[in-house]
Amino acid sequence: MTSPSADTPSTARGADTPALLPNNLLVGTALMLGAMFLLPFMDGLAKGLSERYSVIQVAWARYLFHLVCMLPILLLRFGPKALVPKRLGLQLVRGSLLLVATVLFFFALSTMPQATVLAIFFVSPAVVTVLAPALLGERVGAWRVVAVVVGFLGVLLILRPGSGVFGWGAVFALGAGVIHGFYMVFTRRLSRSAPPLVTLGYTAVIGAVVLSAIVPFFWLRPTLTDFGIMVLLGILAAGGHFLLIKAFDYAPASWLAPLGYTEIVTAVAYGFLAYGHLPDALTWLGIAGIVGAGVWISLRERRMVAAVPSLVALAQAPGDSAP
Repeated sequence: MTSPSADTPSTARGADTPALLPNNLLVGTALMLGAMFLLPFMDGLAKGLSERYSVIQVAWARYLFHLVCMLPILLLRFGPKALVPKRLGLQLVRGSLLLVATVLFFFALSTMPQATVLAIFFVSPAVVTVLAPALLGERVGAWRVVAVVVGFLGVLLILRPGSGVFGWGAVFALGAGVIHGFYMVFTRRLSRSAPPLVTLGYTAVIGAVVLSAIVPFFWLRPTLTDFGIMVLLGILAAGGHFLLIKAFDYAPASWLAPLGYTEIVTAVAYGFLAYGHLPDALTWLGIAGIVGAGVWISLRERRMVAAVPSLVALAQAPGDSAP
């Protein structure tokens, strides 16, 4: 899993002119697409592992080996102070939200096709729009409200209550998306408090510590091959989110946010290649509604930031991808 996550360096440094140069936009786009290729691959591996191991053990592997990859980079670049970031309380809340969203997302993956889970999870930008007035002080216009309604209608098309599609997996996926929306709000509030790599590393610390305390109760000794896949899970999580962070070094959030929805294309491809899963017509229509609403919200934010440069710090951070 986006999933799980990252903060945008561009929010911390303001609207830099170099980030708008065509070459920089091209590099940023390439890095973002690279992240959207790696993260669904991680989700697919997590889905496969969850067929043989507890979701808690799979999530533990994702966080622990993510931390193992990130820790040397953090210590070399920032020193031990990186492990105690500013606004520690908010960091703890933010990291805990992502941890819960990740576990729920993995539970959903264990019972539903990957693309369907991801599509439901993508309600998170709509959740941010709903929360923005109260928690961020943002004004939400009529068109963004319409986009939120369209997004939730898309979710209903996928879930189709009463049709047998709606089950615990859908509840977990929807819960993951809603909690991830709260996580994105905290990501925005923390965007200037610490370098993105520090925030990402601290998120990994929280997940690794909490799950390491719980995982002995769910432990099943993995085979050597499965242990290697667990290590790869963490490497893909760290690599995907690192590419995500670097993308925002080259291009503004409002440019890159719509590209996050390409993740669903790779999720469909992985689901089909690994399990033969393809969404049905109504699910495709629901996906189109959710993605269309998310892209519309992103484009409206781009216009808002362009019109009022001082709002650049509120631009959408790279928290859209699955955990």
